[in-house]
Amino acid sequence: MSAVISVVGVSKTYASGLKALDAIDLEVREGEIFALLGPNGAGKTTLIGLICGIVRPERGSVTVAGLDIVRDYRKARALIGLVPQELTTDAFETVWATVSFSRGLYGKPPDPAIVERVLKALTLWDKRDSKIITLSGGMKRRVMIAKALAHEPRVLFLDEPTAGVDVTLRQDMWALVRKLRESGVTIVLTTHYLDEAEDLADRVGVISRGRLILVEDKVTLMKKLGKKQVRVQLAEPLAALPGALAARHPHLALSPDGSELRDFYDAGDAQSGGVAALLDDLRAAGIRLKDLDTTESRLEDIFVSLLADGPATAYPRSTP
Repeated sequence: MSAVISVVGVSKTYASGLKALDAIDLEVREGEIFALLGPNGAGKTTLIGLICGIVRPERGSVTVAGLDIVRDYRKARALIGLVPQELTTDAFETVWATVSFSRGLYGKPPDPAIVERVLKALTLWDKRDSKIITLSGGMKRRVMIAKALAHEPRVLFLDEPTAGVDVTLRQDMWALVRKLRESGVTIVLTTHYLDEAEDLADRVGVISRGRLILVEDKVTLMKKLGKKQVRVQLAEPLAALPGALAARHPHLALSPDGSELRDFYDAGDAQSGGVAALLDDLRAAGIRLKDLDTTESRLEDIFVSLLADGPATAYPRSTP
């Protein structure tokens, strides 16, 4: 797929001296869902604002569908829909008027059929004549998304769109996101609900302290950085790990009370032998088992490990 967004060598330092972005290079492919992840203050919102033309870079360039966001601002901005974190809209206007006006802001002619389709997709049709001030927080969030979609953008930015909303609304939003992607809209989202990113995203980018530390296909990322954990409950407690067993399984750890073993290995490592190799070695060492279960890393685990020095084992190692 070709890139619809291209960010090259972009940096941004605010007047306070805060370096919000540092030499960012990023391409977002047409028709994908790209999840931009990072802790608070990492630079996510600044990067989105910069791509949308709200923030000016001190150096570097940004293009959207080949249009420079500075030189061709109006044309480029017309291709972008933005749902910001903040709920900002006219409290005393109706839902219909608010969404219709947003379409007109981008020079699009009135089209009641498009506005109706957007409102129905977001379960706002019954509220079309209601004033914004009378709506719940979740409904106001839906209106913000409807405004961003009213001019039929090619790229949609969702900056923490489900923060503080109920589960039903989250599910409705993500169903809509999938439909938009199917129709060819490129979606860039930030979220603190990493299960959403894991479920929805085609690719993931991780930003920390203004630097993009990783951009990877989600499936590839899970294979490369994912960990599998094996937990073995022992029939009789061990005082310490046998030396040969510890040498064969360098990540194997014994619980403080000696009743449980845990082992970690790379999800994509076919050479380690995984659970089967561990069970064979335990049997050879004469260690009897009571129970066993396995778990795999989720995107949240990988994200935390990327921002830390590295994943920690569950128990301290103890070998004779």
